[in-house]
Amino acid sequence: MSGPAEQALGEHDALYLRRAIEMSVLARQRGNRPFGAVIATADGRVLAEAINSNGETGDCTAHAEVNALREATPHHAREVLASATMYASGEPCVMCAGAIFWSGIPRVVFGIDAVRLRVFRRDVSEQRDAELSCRDVFRASPHAIETIGPCLIGEASAPHVGFWR
Repeated sequence: MSGPAEQALGEHDALYLRRAIEMSVLARQRGNRPFGAVIATADGRVLAEAINSNGETGDCTAHAEVNALREATPHHAREVLASATMYASGEPCVMCAGAIFWSGIPRVVFGIDAVRLRVFRRDVSEQRDAELSCRDVFRASPHAIETIGPCLIGEASAPHVGFWR
């Protein structure tokens, strides 16, 4: 599979991205699409973690990043989110990128990129996405959103092997 070059991660970022990937495995085990997300502060406090739950709930917006935001935002002030990072097992889709923008989270680290995900999903119409990178969405933001990814591509890809049919 070809796609954007893999980016290197520091120890802190690798820890939380690996947790998001663990969450993606849990999502798959529960019959959902294999995506997970973690929101953590620079000092290592986890504000939320979530799985994609649209298979269980029937909610088409129940992506891991949105679920993590739904968990975090009622309990943490905007100032806290403004210093946090969203760790996502897969590149945030257009909807999730918009939700991240609205949350004020200024930094995103993701595993497998959308280009590689499309290879897994193939051309099945109900699995297709809006072919915009999260970076395209973030570029339209009036505030900077640092984006690091793809990272840990092999680990982040593993939960998708054999899933998309």
